[in-house]
Amino acid sequence: MPPLTADDIPAYDHLPVIERLGLPHAWEVFGAGDDLGTLNYLTPAVVAAALAEATRGVPVGLNLPIDQPAPPLFGREPTRHEFFTHDRNTWDDRLDAFFPQGSSQWDGFRHVRAREFGFFGGVTAAPSRDRSWLGIDVWARRGIVGRGVLLDVAAHLLGSGDDLPCDVERAITPELLRQVAAAQGVEVRHGDLLLVRTGWPRKYAQLTPQRRAELAAAPAFPGLHAGEQTARLLWNWHVSALITDLPAVEPAPGDPAVGSLHRRLLPLLGIPLGELFDLEALSGRCREFGSYTFLFTSAPINLPGGCGSPANALAIF
Repeated sequence: MPPLTADDIPAYDHLPVIERLGLPHAWEVFGAGDDLGTLNYLTPAVVAAALAEATRGVPVGLNLPIDQPAPPLFGREPTRHEFFTHDRNTWDDRLDAFFPQGSSQWDGFRHVRAREFGFFGGVTAAPSRDRSWLGIDVWARRGIVGRGVLLDVAAHLLGSGDDLPCDVERAITPELLRQVAAAQGVEVRHGDLLLVRTGWPRKYAQLTPQRRAELAAAPAFPGLHAGEQTARLLWNWHVSALITDLPAVEPAPGDPAVGSLHRRLLPLLGIPLGELFDLEALSGRCREFGSYTFLFTSAPINLPGGCGSPANALAIF
């Protein structure tokens, strides 16, 4: 299949709909058997153009420590890190209870399915190490490189006297995302990797141990509005991925009447999701340089058939 251009992509309202769900899907946009979804937008031409963003030679890491947040969310166990010696001159270490999606991470296409209709592309088979179709290793073999765009929602709200709490359910609307983009003077282009900062990891780390334990047992936090308007905006913006510093991209505990943004984006539209990225230093650099665009790189781990991966991400100015 030849590389897709912006003109090749149907508008959200022109996508076919799974009638029983009442939700549109993009399973026919990228060709039969596709396992990249909107990562297909990252063509050689798009990646080559993104290299022009790295003019200062300044890299910024976007990864939390792998043992953060602590305690872990969503019932995961804490990662155990052990050092040991082979001999008097050699140290090694190992990880136990390591969840690839426990810290800064990618949700792969094997992470969420659309009920009986399956994972992205309509795949209904269970994840398997023996079959890499839709596995995170497919992304790992190509890498994720393109122009990153930061929408600093936290800074925008703080500028108007509104400090976004980390432990209260609150929806970030599509209208707010547009407002932030306009205020920053940035245009989201075809193939961009869209990063949204709320300040969640920093604020979560400042909570008392008791409050963090309460949130681990009963998550409550802000996120992008889970409804159709958010999905429409992201699809029509032609983002190659959505990346946030939030635990679940969308608010928790969520509203069943609104639906699931994960379901709308991952299995149906094929938009990869990044969660719990560390965007604090990035925000500072963007303000320092007066630019909210940069070269973005990520190297997911080559885990055959995997459902997700640590971020291993950088922004480069």
